[in-house]
Amino acid sequence: MTTATATATARPAPTAARRFRDWWANPWGKPRFLVLFTLAYLVWSIVPILIAIRFSFNEGRSRSTAQGWSFRWYTEDPDLSVLHDPDLSAALLQSLKLAALAVAITVPLGVALAIGLTRWRGRVAGTSRYVSLVPLVTPEIVMGVALLLVFVHVLTFIPLGTPAQAIGHVTFSLAFVLIIVRSRLLSIGAEYEEAAQDLGASPLQALRLALLPMLTPAFVASAIVVFAISMDDFVVSAFLSSGTNTDTVPVRIYGAGRTAPTPALNALATLTLAITIVIAAAFFAVWRLVLARRGRRGATLGEFAEIDDAYAKATRLTER
Repeated sequence: MTTATATATARPAPTAARRFRDWWANPWGKPRFLVLFTLAYLVWSIVPILIAIRFSFNEGRSRSTAQGWSFRWYTEDPDLSVLHDPDLSAALLQSLKLAALAVAITVPLGVALAIGLTRWRGRVAGTSRYVSLVPLVTPEIVMGVALLLVFVHVLTFIPLGTPAQAIGHVTFSLAFVLIIVRSRLLSIGAEYEEAAQDLGASPLQALRLALLPMLTPAFVASAIVVFAISMDDFVVSAFLSSGTNTDTVPVRIYGAGRTAPTPALNALATLTLAITIVIAAAFFAVWRLVLARRGRRGATLGEFAEIDDAYAKATRLTER
């Protein structure tokens, strides 16, 4: 028997406590309790929403006791349903109008600003990038009050209501588009535009044919985020509203919730959630359709990574 065999034979097997301590201290092991924490978070965040949706289909007026199932608060009640109550339907239309304007204005403006800030080189370029993110860290109530003072005392030719609310939504949504698009630009780099120009493309053609198609995921993500944030905004919409005719869904729910609300508010909130999910799914479907028509199955950067890996493997085989 050799010395190593004797040592291995004499060494006692690790105890259960030692094995548990080694497993707990291993930083490269499988995530511990991650699935449990994820499920707990999903239950905590989704179950209250499902409960609110359930009471939107209540047959009675109670918002705390289940009383059957019906579409009374959506369409059937001739006075109090979302379809027949002019205040509720106007709030839903106002939210959709502001969200559509915010997406149509903020996404192109944010993409152009992100490209400019990313490509800008100079002494004040870094300062400008930091300043562009100020709306992201500014408390929303501060922004709402500031915008109200601007429209009341400075830009008096812009009336409160839809014009002021649309400008306010664009103002606080622009920072989110900047973050999303700039992160995508930094991951892409300038090499593809330079390669396109080396092949004879003008700077505008390189931007339009090489860079913008690669930014498609950022366009889609920005549009979804801006739409959802605009539909959910309360503070800016409330400060810049000109009256009940320009109240959005959050403002209407807050105002009616302090009186004697009916399940029609739950129905209004459910419709808002459903529309937001459908719009987000539509944006994603359009993006996938564009990729399918171009013969692509995944993300653009992923395809370039596959090309780079194939090129590297071919180079190594040639060197051998």
